[in-house]
Amino acid sequence: MAKLKINGKLVEIDVDGSTPLLWVLREHLDLTGTKYSCGIGTCGACTVHLDGEAVRSCIVPVSSLDSSREIVTIEGLSTDNNHPLQQAWKELDVPQCGYCQPGMIMAAAVLLNKNPKPTDEDIDSNITNICRCGTFNRVRRGIHLATRMNKTSNKRGGS
Repeated sequence: MAKLKINGKLVEIDVDGSTPLLWVLREHLDLTGTKYSCGIGTCGACTVHLDGEAVRSCIVPVSSLDSSREIVTIEGLSTDNNHPLQQAWKELDVPQCGYCQPGMIMAAAVLLNKNPKPTDEDIDSNITNICRCGTFNRVRRGIHLATRMNKTSNKRGGS
């Protein structure tokens, strides 16, 4: 039995300790925004936040986690899908097929938490997720737009 804190809620899951976090999220908790693609931690489609860091959930065994660790999925990034990155993605129509985009957004959110004004070089070196459609230029523009949106919401007293 594993006790995990996911999107601010404590959950108990009866799974083998070697089960990857990705499968707990998708198959046991129906949090399907986190995507499966490579299964070896390379592509980033399964990116979630673990204690504020972007991690590839397909290679994180449940046995390495407990309820003291904060896990956030794309579903927990914003209660109303109104995070500045989500707004920017919608405004710029960033995704093509969209499959990798939840992972991209989660990786970008960690980057912006650490560096609120990233350069293109910062984005390129920190967002290592793979997009087969090649939307990297739109992802970069989306991250820059989100930084501007975030400044505007902070001036109004938002988050």
